[in-house]
Amino acid sequence: MSSEDGTPGTSGNPLRRELPEEVEAQAPAGAGEPGPPAAAPEPGGTPGLTGRQRLVKGLWPPRVSRAQLIVALLLFGLGFGLAVQVASTSDDDGALRGARQEDLVRILDELDDRTQRLEEEKQGLEDQRTELENSSDQAEEARKQTVEKERQLGILAGTVAAQGPGITLTVDDGKGTVESDMLLDAVQELRAAGAEAIQVNGVRIVAGTYLTDVGGGVAVDGNKISSPYRFKVIGKPQDLEPALNIPGGVVQTLEKEQATVTVDRVGKIVVDALRPAKQPDYARSSSR
Repeated sequence: MSSEDGTPGTSGNPLRRELPEEVEAQAPAGAGEPGPPAAAPEPGGTPGLTGRQRLVKGLWPPRVSRAQLIVALLLFGLGFGLAVQVASTSDDDGALRGARQEDLVRILDELDDRTQRLEEEKQGLEDQRTELENSSDQAEEARKQTVEKERQLGILAGTVAAQGPGITLTVDDGKGTVESDMLLDAVQELRAAGAEAIQVNGVRIVAGTYLTDVGGGVAVDGNKISSPYRFKVIGKPQDLEPALNIPGGVVQTLEKEQATVTVDRVGKIVVDALRPAKQPDYARSSSR
């Protein structure tokens, strides 16, 4: 059924009858434009906090347990120890960083030579043990080795003469500026380089030797010697000479004191200054 102007009526349209009646929403009088909906408070939280504020509130103040504190202290101690170790290693390496390539090569060669000497000594001891174990007459072999050992110890103690290849070191102190500690440094450097017998101006150098300053020279074990100081040293010349000539070593130190230093390699050195064998007053052998 249609209305008079041709528009279908409500009563005659079945679809229109099924839809709910349209109602236009009326805004309350005097109200402004609608704003954003208010944030609903979270359960158990504080209303009105943003996400960043809730994160900060959850992290601070920190809640640290006793176990976490102990672990943190242990990690701190470990880190501090590693830092100290790295710093110590850096300090040890600092002395070599400024050296030239030639100096580093010479130092490495000296270390290799010392290692080789120790290996040779070890091999010699092993050979002696093998000879003792395999010798048919062990008593005679032991006696021979005892005599040889006594001779070697006599050389080190200065009670017997010695000869062999080595070097001569001459220090001419015309200005009188060379002191006993400089000569002692020379002795120590020669020993470190493998010197087996040393004699200076007719005085044998042994393990207990001491040097002091006296008027007009230096005293070695109480025996006064004067310039020029002449060292006779038995050992491997290829090791002894470079040890004295390293940068900042014995030769350069003496030359800074305006002393004239000469180092020569010699095929045969004779060290004939002797020291009397001392009998110990209290020490006795513990072997039975």
